[in-house]
Amino acid sequence: MHSPPPQEYDFEQLQQFFSEDYEHIFNNDLAPKAVVVVPSLTLDHQILSKIKGHFYYEERMLCMLLLLKMPETHLTFVTSIPISPLIIDYYLHMLPGITNHHARKRLTLLSCYDASNVALTTKILNRPRLIQRIKNSIPNDVPTHMICFNVTDEEKLLATKLQVPIYGCHPDLNYLGTKSGAKKLFKECGLDTPAGYEDLHTEDDIAQALLNIKMSNPSLLKAVIKMNDGFSGDGNAVFTYDTWSDYAQTTIVDLKQQLKTNTKIVAKKLKYGKFLAKFESMGGIVEEFIAADNIVSPSVQCRINPIGDICIISTHDQLLGGESGHVFQGANFPADTSYAAEIALMTHTVARQMRDKGVIGRFGIDFMSYRYMDKWVHIAIEINLRKGGTTHPFLMLQFLTDGHYDAAEGAYSLSDGSRRYYFATDNLQNDNYKGLTPGDLIDIAMYHSLHFDHYHGEGVMFHLISALSQFGKLGMVCIAKTPEKAIEYYHNVIKVLDQETATKF
Repeated sequence: MHSPPPQEYDFEQLQQFFSEDYEHIFNNDLAPKAVVVVPSLTLDHQILSKIKGHFYYEERMLCMLLLLKMPETHLTFVTSIPISPLIIDYYLHMLPGITNHHARKRLTLLSCYDASNVALTTKILNRPRLIQRIKNSIPNDVPTHMICFNVTDEEKLLATKLQVPIYGCHPDLNYLGTKSGAKKLFKECGLDTPAGYEDLHTEDDIAQALLNIKMSNPSLLKAVIKMNDGFSGDGNAVFTYDTWSDYAQTTIVDLKQQLKTNTKIVAKKLKYGKFLAKFESMGGIVEEFIAADNIVSPSVQCRINPIGDICIISTHDQLLGGESGHVFQGANFPADTSYAAEIALMTHTVARQMRDKGVIGRFGIDFMSYRYMDKWVHIAIEINLRKGGTTHPFLMLQFLTDGHYDAAEGAYSLSDGSRRYYFATDNLQNDNYKGLTPGDLIDIAMYHSLHFDHYHGEGVMFHLISALSQFGKLGMVCIAKTPEKAIEYYHNVIKVLDQETATKF
């Protein structure tokens, strides 16, 4: 072991110690270790404020509680607001081979008691006593690391204060996960990416890019304007070209005027002026709107560990919705086998470049794909250098079933050779569900057998449970032996919840 002696180290030194300890810690389920989970969506304040109940999204990482199935692992989980004990019991009940009592002895839950539109990490940094309680929760002389949704300078500062490394990318490399950085990296790797321009900052830049794209492709009807650090499509806007305009004669001044009238912003209640101001401060890209028959939106999750090994974790077929078709709604796992291996191989090419630049941790790459001349065409769209909407469903599957995803085959198998599939969503929403408490949902799930069955290795796991009462919103992972049955579980949940909330008392 190369654990550091009890003295202050800077972030780079802490990360180096983590790399040296990695193989001992992660290749031995019985090795004593501690994990601090800080599920902070450390995003731009204005974008964060547009995500309803963003602090409930912290609960998506409650799947990390299943790490407690390793009997010598201690876990500290920090949130903006306290989580109902019923929800914690719901997760701990799913631990294979470990009693609830044994797991609870190794679990510390801490909260900021703060539901404001501020990132969780910032809230923690503003509470020195909470930082000390996190330190006190970590057993002495036990290798420890922190897990975050994304890593910014805020997480780096918190890691230094805690003297704990992060299993994630150094914030100096975050540019690679921006829309501009990803577009450049895709080009370096020889991947197809939508025609467009990166590293834009002003309204003139946007207008010039829109004009250039249209002149290169006169039949183009739409283009997409993306902030560098948008989240779940909320930093995007769609520009529609006038069918009657002669763009060969259009000036930048004319196009800037069209921008104000022809731009549809994805984030609700975000006006054009504020969108533009945020774009100018953050930077971004403009690119063609990809339109094709039967287009699909697959993604690939990848991990680069601290010693440089690359692992293709999973592939998904994402469901995108909203008026713009840019908002993540859910995903089927695994992606279609007719192209899953292809996009995995493309992701591995990008991952090698990222590793050489110093990236570690999980990330995802989104594609848009369509068939042309009996072949699949894959267009690389963006890199999510963070946990994403497909991270927690797969972690849940892995923890519950202990299976393995074969990237070359595009299939997930258990030890007995049987396959597993799932449908996952964060966006089941119905106003009739408002008022359902965590206890209500768990009662309904138990009564109607809407739960995961370890014996059969199938069933439903819920998340975002706390968001149900206030927003009528719920997430779930529907695991089954066939894709059809996974969707059947999903529709059955909706049917049951609709029946249970049909009558208001």
